[in-house]
Amino acid sequence: MPIKTLLMSAALLATSAVYAAPASPLPKPVPIDSIVAVVNDDVITRYELDDRLQTVKEQLQKQGTALPDAEMLQKQLLERMVIDLLQAQFAKENGIRIDDTQLDMALTRIAQQNNFPSLAEFRSKLESEKIDYKKFREEIRSEIISTRLREREVESKLVISENDIDNYLANKSKMGAAGEEFHLAHIQVSVPEQASAEKIQAARDRIQQALTQLQSGADFAQVAAGASDAKDALKGGDLGWRTSDAIPQLFMNELQNLQAGKVTGILRSPSGFHLVKLIGKRSGKGATQITQTHARHILIKSSEIVSEAEAKKRIMEIKQHIDAGADFADEAKRYSQDGSAQQGGDLDWLSPGQTVPEFEEAMDKLQPGMVEAVPTQFGWHLIKVIERRTTDVSEQQQRQQARIAIGTAKADEQYQDWLRQLRDHAFVEYRAEKKK
Repeated sequence: MPIKTLLMSAALLATSAVYAAPASPLPKPVPIDSIVAVVNDDVITRYELDDRLQTVKEQLQKQGTALPDAEMLQKQLLERMVIDLLQAQFAKENGIRIDDTQLDMALTRIAQQNNFPSLAEFRSKLESEKIDYKKFREEIRSEIISTRLREREVESKLVISENDIDNYLANKSKMGAAGEEFHLAHIQVSVPEQASAEKIQAARDRIQQALTQLQSGADFAQVAAGASDAKDALKGGDLGWRTSDAIPQLFMNELQNLQAGKVTGILRSPSGFHLVKLIGKRSGKGATQITQTHARHILIKSSEIVSEAEAKKRIMEIKQHIDAGADFADEAKRYSQDGSAQQGGDLDWLSPGQTVPEFEEAMDKLQPGMVEAVPTQFGWHLIKVIERRTTDVSEQQQRQQARIAIGTAKADEQYQDWLRQLRDHAFVEYRAEKKK
């Protein structure tokens, strides 16, 4: 038989075999990932959203918070993911990054604050509670980047005038709330900068819907998780205990006559609409005396150019010089990258709350004459305690406390404004999935 005939016969046999064979079941379709949002040049995928959604649901269940409406929760969560991605993009464009060494040191501090002697033991504890350690690391990295953005874009640009302080102290005296502390929860619906009348009305409708749910007996934490744009939404909007100093005047005006367990009416601020729940109220410490510490310090800043590991190496070398007999003030003048360098690192008398928590905690543990190194978000510090004293809260101290309180309130408000502007100026496209 010619070769051509053989080939044709083989082809026919093969074709017959295909049609004669019993039909086998088709493999089940494998779902492919899809894009749910485009954010400038990046995207958020369905997998990322579902993964985050599952984590949030588990977190709410652990807190004992009833799950809000699924569609509302997903919508709110996606918007938060957009804001997070925009911050990450801005940080990258401006050279703000946290390397693995800096991240590990931050995680070690978190472990120590939670009474774990080592990072390895802290990691084991997280994993025993079914917490993905890699995800946890990246969440902490994002939080540190957000903190640095806030410091750079907001806190470093704050201006607090003497007139601001005068008005603050006068209002505080008038309100008669000195020493009181308030446990608050909060729902915020943001309004974009230069929003149209339609967008303002849509925000007003959302906050009204939340208030209606609360008035019908819905759980505040559940409503906050599904409706609030605030960063604390997934914690049920819980702001914890705050002194009257650290509460916006807009809220304080309502809290004075509000009973515990009750919710304010709808409040309007430049950043949007708010509902505030007063969980509890108590008298503060009301101390008229405080302990002050006279200290010096040397700062080696960490940055995009100088890693935290390199900053630590430099500060430990300086500590060795001082331990060997070098004068602290001379070393500060020579090496410190802080404004106090020309004064030999002298910080004068420091009152509680005047420095960042890590610095204050380390300083409070030192006896006069002792020297210790400590990292903060600014870099590595070498601290020397000179002496301590107990003193009455003077007018100067009251003004300093007022400056801190005003700065905290202004920073919170301006940071929300900054995030709103970042969102308003971005290209964001939500992609609805095709229904099958």
